[in-house]
Amino acid sequence: MSRPCVQNRGSRRGQTTVEAAYLIPLLLLLLLILIQPVIMLYNLMIMENAATEGCRLLATRTIQGAYSQDKYEGYVKRRLAAIPPMDIFHAHVGSTTWNIELMGDETNAEVGVRIINKLRPLPLLGWGEQLLGLCDSDGYLTQEVLATMPTQPSWASEGTSLDPERWVHSYDKNL
Repeated sequence: MSRPCVQNRGSRRGQTTVEAAYLIPLLLLLLLILIQPVIMLYNLMIMENAATEGCRLLATRTIQGAYSQDKYEGYVKRRLAAIPPMDIFHAHVGSTTWNIELMGDETNAEVGVRIINKLRPLPLLGWGEQLLGLCDSDGYLTQEVLATMPTQPSWASEGTSLDPERWVHSYDKNL
């Protein structure tokens, strides 16, 4: 009676190997599909932080200041250095590495920083993204961040008077 049981166990030998042969490539493909959005999210967080920090710096920029446009772009680029210089994070396309646009200074009501990044999609996913039209003609994905902020807080710009006592009173009401 125990003999048929032994034959059944013997016939199932190798089933795990066959299942693993199907399962391992599917798990690797799933991992590959999840890595691309994580990379893009990481880039986006770093770019937004760099743009916001650039806006804070631009809000104090004066026309008479000794700093040139390159100094402000360098400040933003130093924050963008947290993104690895690999094509899947940030591709060096042409002569420029980052496309950074600085808008405004302390004389404007609002300042802004626009950062555009190009990155190469991961293998296999890049083909799908090109078919869906998500890539440009060179095969790169484009990420863009625009940060804007007022140069003066709302409580300071509400009144037309430059009386500091009125500002303190307005500030206390906002607390």
